[in-house]
Amino acid sequence: MKTIQLGQSDLHVTPICLGTMTFGEQVNEATAHAILDRSLERGVNFLDTAEMYSVPAKAETFGATETIIGNWFAKNPGARQKLVLATKVAGPARGMPWVRKGSPDLTDDDIVTACEDSLKRLQTEAIDLYQIHWPARHVPAFGMVYFDPAKDKPVSSIQVQLEALARLVKSGKVRAIGLSNETPYGVHEFVRVAEQYGLPRVASIQNPYCLVNRTFENGLDETCHRLGVSLLAYSPLGFGLLTGKYDASGIEGPEAPQEARIARYESVRKQRWGRPEALVAARRYNALAREHGLTPVQLALAFCYTKWQVASTIIGVTSVAQLDENLDAWGTTLAPEALAAIDAIRWDMRDPAL
Repeated sequence: MKTIQLGQSDLHVTPICLGTMTFGEQVNEATAHAILDRSLERGVNFLDTAEMYSVPAKAETFGATETIIGNWFAKNPGARQKLVLATKVAGPARGMPWVRKGSPDLTDDDIVTACEDSLKRLQTEAIDLYQIHWPARHVPAFGMVYFDPAKDKPVSSIQVQLEALARLVKSGKVRAIGLSNETPYGVHEFVRVAEQYGLPRVASIQNPYCLVNRTFENGLDETCHRLGVSLLAYSPLGFGLLTGKYDASGIEGPEAPQEARIARYESVRKQRWGRPEALVAARRYNALAREHGLTPVQLALAFCYTKWQVASTIIGVTSVAQLDENLDAWGTTLAPEALAAIDAIRWDMRDPAL
């Protein structure tokens, strides 16, 4: 895999990124280290985590994933220099009292303190890509479709947040900055303010993008293309919906795979991936894959791997075998007939979130 430049930064990453939110909950430390070893061995140079991981978020595992990665770095001194390391500062607490005591804001001091705490857990001197996990202001995210101005509350401005990130860049603790779960307005405003005040420019946006969530194509794709901001596509398999493992059982039936995230965690089911419409759409895409001689995983990942909108696809796994399956899908091409059928399914569903 050739590396690609992230936005206008000096970071060059592989088009596949290892996501780690399963580490510390579904994946124990020994297995996580084996996955990290294998990922590096197979040439993936991009690693993504967050202070709030593992998922589902809870007080007991806040920071656990970063700690596991930090312990791996300590055991493998040469590994850190081979990787582009990304992590995130959580946005406002969103009902999580263990995140900055439930603060409804993300202040400049919050950003700096969170970064320093992440550096300690990761046992490294610098973070290559530091991202705001979700906006401080109200946005329609995590399954919400519509913006509601009535939910707006006073929060720290984008300029204040950028100034905090600038302090981290100037101090050498962060090399580049990014956003996550953002909107077209947010990306434009972060770039505008950065250019107006000489502050760091965002290199990337990490948003959901897959066959059952193509909202990125509703304006964000043009925004990022014209502003030179790279998409890091997360949940390319729709939390497992696009693997085919829920096709027969559904996500809550007695035959559903109980160890899988969407079946195991109620908080995950309540968000976009647990919606009945998402499973209906996923079953159609999975059937389409089989019609074209592909596994559902190959179809779903090839869709992300080959789309012009995507700079790097974030894969999350629970085993070395899953990692190999996802990496082996690299190079799969989709016939024009398959791509046309994918779009036909999307428009037939007529769901703004698909």
